Amino acid sequence: MPGSIDFVFLDIGGVLYDDRIYAEAWRRALREAGGGFADEEFDQEYAACRAAQNGSFRRRLADRFIGGDADLDRLERLASRHWHYPPSSLHADVLQSLEALRDAGFRLGVIANQLTQVRAALERDGLVPFFEVWGVSDDLGLQKPDAALFFHAVRTAGVEPGRAVMVGDRLDYDVRPAKAAGLRTVWVLRGEAPDLPTAEQLAEADAAVADLRELPEVIGALAGSGAR
Repeated sequence: MPGSIDFVFLDIGGVLYDDRIYAEAWRRALREAGGGFADEEFDQEYAACRAAQNGSFRRRLADRFIGGDADLDRLERLASRHWHYPPSSLHADVLQSLEALRDAGFRLGVIANQLTQVRAALERDGLVPFFEVWGVSDDLGLQKPDAALFFHAVRTAGVEPGRAVMVGDRLDYDVRPAKAAGLRTVWVLRGEAPDLPTAEQLAEADAAVADLRELPEVIGALAGSGAR
């Protein structure tokens, strides 16, 4: 059984599912709202967001392609029509990794900025039984990077923050607010993480992984060390 870590929370987009689905939803929403841009321009701006790890991608994309007076709520509604994870978007390492974490004795939950409908995709793909706690923003009216979402999740799980780990692909929305709430952190280097993270960025999380199959060993090491 784990030592100093009892609970592992995972993000959904980028960690469990390919986050290119979300990027494409926003590309389409921006165009439907009147934005005129080439695919290359969008790709470059999105890559800049990923490299910066510093604030809302949605706001930055809206400002760049619509203007500073863009209605973010309207854009989110437009994007939501295209933001659905097909079975092919589930990362190949997910099921094996969740099984290994569960078999190692860790309890699991999600903390994610997602629409309520995301649960249907997880049900379809057989993921729902792995998770005890659902910290989904659309359900709760709380969004990352608000640390209140992390506090809510650990209270629901009935664990002390220091005995929980957040696994996410963003420094600004996952690692930093989770650390502020007292959780330990693992940065997943895909999804909305940079292609080439800097040494300074890599130093922010307690650990980093490129493949979820590394998680049981990495989290086991964190549990054994007790270090933050």
